[in-house]
Amino acid sequence: MPAAVIIGAFEHPGRRLPGYSLARVHQEVVAGALADAGLSPQDVDGFFTDSTAPGHGVLDLAQHLGLAVTYSASSEMGGSSYVAYVGHAAAAIAAGKCRVAVISLAGLPAQGQKLPTVGEIAPSIAFHQDGRAGGYGPVADYAMVARRHMHEHGTTPEQLAWVKVASSRHAAKNPNAFLRDEVTVEEVLESPLIADPLHRMDCCVVTDGGGAVVVVHPDVARDLGRTGAVLHGHGEATKSSLVGEVDLSYSAIRRSGELAYAEAGVGPSDIGYASLYDSFTITVLMALEDLGFCKRGEAGPLVEDGGLVAGSGPLTINTDGGGLSNNHPGNRGGMSRLIEAVRQVRGEAHVELQVPDLEWALVSGTGFRLGSSHYSSTIVLGRFA
Repeated sequence: MPAAVIIGAFEHPGRRLPGYSLARVHQEVVAGALADAGLSPQDVDGFFTDSTAPGHGVLDLAQHLGLAVTYSASSEMGGSSYVAYVGHAAAAIAAGKCRVAVISLAGLPAQGQKLPTVGEIAPSIAFHQDGRAGGYGPVADYAMVARRHMHEHGTTPEQLAWVKVASSRHAAKNPNAFLRDEVTVEEVLESPLIADPLHRMDCCVVTDGGGAVVVVHPDVARDLGRTGAVLHGHGEATKSSLVGEVDLSYSAIRRSGELAYAEAGVGPSDIGYASLYDSFTITVLMALEDLGFCKRGEAGPLVEDGGLVAGSGPLTINTDGGGLSNNHPGNRGGMSRLIEAVRQVRGEAHVELQVPDLEWALVSGTGFRLGSSHYSSTIVLGRFA
């Protein structure tokens, strides 16, 4: 018996929202997701959001949204938060704590909003374990991971560039995508070098906006009579730099994926669509290997020559354009990855990119920095009709 069903989903169409407040973005995405589900604010008794919620967090935001909730949570797992929250909402629903839960993201980085750093959340831990204490930025952190992958496996900048090329081809079919122009490998490599070996086009976009999903008890889903995405498996993991003993050859995605597969009773070969966190091109290569879609060191050859373009290879990923081309609201990409997976499961993705007869979809989110301390959450979804 499934624990929960994602029955409503909405991604804000805006990518630059001057004059907006975080509260307004939350209001619009929650209203959109509830309308998609066929529910009202009065039906909601569970609410999940991140640490940037305005005012006194969940307390003030729920009041602003007109939600009288009996179960809520507001924490910070970076871009993996919203993928993790699906599992948390399902656990709360299974325990009888709520029946209709909303998960909401709002971000305005183009307006000056900043994601809290690990140093601000827990300075003593950050001093010892987070590379930011050494003064280098996020691109440099991921560049270390990319350089290590190149050293160990012969991965090339051209192979990294193919990840961006695939995302741009998908985004070209998405009218809301922040970047809709298709690019070539040569254009990626000619874009400015930010931190060797990562170029500007190897990096995700920075956008305003947000999104929300509605997770409900299966009985509620049946009463609504809507197609949804059933949660079959959920896994979370963390990985730290171990006070300097850094192993960049794998990420926490490996363990979160193992847990999600085990709970769902499926494996990588069963997955027809995957929403993979793509903060940088190297993040995708690491996820492909850590989730078992290819062997260690084989992600580079897998993605080159359009291997990730829908219909060109054994696995379809990020058909909305992903964080590299479509949307990365509030510097967190997990919600957008989740929403596109729900579209795929419900058969609502772009007609040229929809995976036919899709049975299993996977969503993987990563929070904070792959080369140092980070979170990962992975879920496996199936169709509910």
